[in-house]
Amino acid sequence: MRYEVTTINCMLYEDGNRFVDMASVVLPSINSKIAQLTGAGIAGDVDVPVIGQFDAMETTINLRSPSADSMRLRTPVRHTVELRPAVQKEDTVKGAMLAVGEKIVMVIVPKGLSGITIAPATARDTAIPAAVRYFAHYIEGRKVVEIDPLNYIFFINGVDYGAPVRSAMGL
Repeated sequence: MRYEVTTINCMLYEDGNRFVDMASVVLPSINSKIAQLTGAGIAGDVDVPVIGQFDAMETTINLRSPSADSMRLRTPVRHTVELRPAVQKEDTVKGAMLAVGEKIVMVIVPKGLSGITIAPATARDTAIPAAVRYFAHYIEGRKVVEIDPLNYIFFINGVDYGAPVRSAMGL
């Protein structure tokens, strides 16, 4: 059996170029739109997730310092960013520690510019809040999540739950 121990480290890329800045990223929450089922014969209300419909996704890229690279990411256009974490896992059967690669791909559009914290003997922290137009997560080379609201893709663990909806709409 394998279990995750920690994130060893990760790199942030835009269009294949490595960012020199140290960053941490708050990945988007993926929340389904909800329809409420109510009426005669139902004892109250029932929330029903609508297939392939999602609330707007947002990410925040926290940087330790403003730089030319991070300013490029703040331009008001679409950016394709990749996070490449190395995750430490333990294989309890083999008694081994493993470094496993993951990849998170997002298409983002900056939503604004946060201020920069300036104080003696501290990092000049800043953040880039951004709208997420596309999100995909790969673990050990295998796609496990893909959410693409503009193309009605809702893929989880090998199943595209948006496919029957696209088909029903003639897409």
